[in-house]
Amino acid sequence: MVAPIYLFACLILGGSAQGIWQNMILQLAGVAIIAWAAFDGSGERLSLASRQLLLIAIGFILLVALQTIPLPPSVWATLGPRAQVADGFRAIGLAVPNEPLSLTPSATLNSMLGAIPPIAIVCAMLRLRAYRPQWIGFALIAGAVAGIALGAMQAASFNAEISPWYLYAETNVGSAVGFFANVNHMATLLVVAIPFLAAIVAAGRTKNVQRYSAIVAISAGLALVIVVGIALNGSLAGYGLALPVIAASVIVILPPASRLRLWVVGAAALLFVAAVAALEITPIGSSRIGEHATTSVQSRAQIFSTTTRAAADFMPFGSGLGSFQAVYPLYERAEDVTTEYVVHAHNDYAEVALELGAGGVALVLLFLAWWAAAVWRAWRSAEAGPFARAGAIASAAMLVHSLVDFPLRTAAIAACFGACIALLADSRAAPPKEKAQLRRKRHVEFK
Repeated sequence: MVAPIYLFACLILGGSAQGIWQNMILQLAGVAIIAWAAFDGSGERLSLASRQLLLIAIGFILLVALQTIPLPPSVWATLGPRAQVADGFRAIGLAVPNEPLSLTPSATLNSMLGAIPPIAIVCAMLRLRAYRPQWIGFALIAGAVAGIALGAMQAASFNAEISPWYLYAETNVGSAVGFFANVNHMATLLVVAIPFLAAIVAAGRTKNVQRYSAIVAISAGLALVIVVGIALNGSLAGYGLALPVIAASVIVILPPASRLRLWVVGAAALLFVAAVAALEITPIGSSRIGEHATTSVQSRAQIFSTTTRAAADFMPFGSGLGSFQAVYPLYERAEDVTTEYVVHAHNDYAEVALELGAGGVALVLLFLAWWAAAVWRAWRSAEAGPFARAGAIASAAMLVHSLVDFPLRTAAIAACFGACIALLADSRAAPPKEKAQLRRKRHVEFK
């Protein structure tokens, strides 16, 4: 059960880029899993969806690798704003050296290493088949519950400023962040756990009445714990995403023939749109809806506008993966500059456009097309099963949250996302009874 164990480790150790040693351990373990998957010859043939997903991942790796290849100054210095960098070398009397497309090669390498955990999860699930769908759900829920327990101790600290329960120096002090540094990312994990509870209940229908009743009772208790965790966490992102995810999770439990399914789908879609709209107009770091930004650092719209201007200048090659923090200040208006600084764009799609250029935009569109087709299959085919549908809901929540934040920039949430899309790609994720119903009957049946 390599994938569930690795996923749980990512949830505990990968909550922030500040955890240098923790992330290093996860990356080394991830490299070992990827190497194992690459050289393993015992696995069955991958499905078309799995091969397509792995090709998109390879395309991402190749695109980033191209950004790190040194180029002569006659090439790189002519590409957009990079001419200013070349002028800087000349101004201090130095010859213009060979440089890569990335303005921050070390940050690019560091960001590339951050992609190892989700790729390792995908390889472990699709190539090694080292998992069971229900154990992925158990690992994710266990990580969420452990985070709630730690968050409760953080929130109950007498003096949050010196509390030993916070794991990172830069964090949302006073909030229940669990194993994360960012309160919104903890909220993402709690929201993502909800559809997997629904999947466990749906898969439990194949059990006898006593066992199914126990599964329902335990799942209801865990759902209550997660709801309490969301309230304790206090993130607006958690509140906004929880409602549509709960509505969508109901569809996983409802029988396929239920007429309520279409109504619930419509309600979930509207709630997702409302959540994004509410978060978009709320200042970064706000604790309640209705507040207004007082500086450009707090305004998502202002950060988005500045990021898109920078992205337009660096098209089509991008400024380099991981270069946002170095590039963004160059495009801030002088009157908007404060002692606070912007770490990310709070819109991962805009940040990808800036850092990876046209190639990154193309990869995002290609992935979203793959994801939409995979989600369609998960809901239209009985072979997919409840855990693939839970993966569809959870991955949708993370993709939507990425419109107003950067949850996938942490190893923990990135690993969750990798597990969700691997469930979507793997047609093996149906419970035994559902798969048995798909097989052709070879015996006489008396009714």
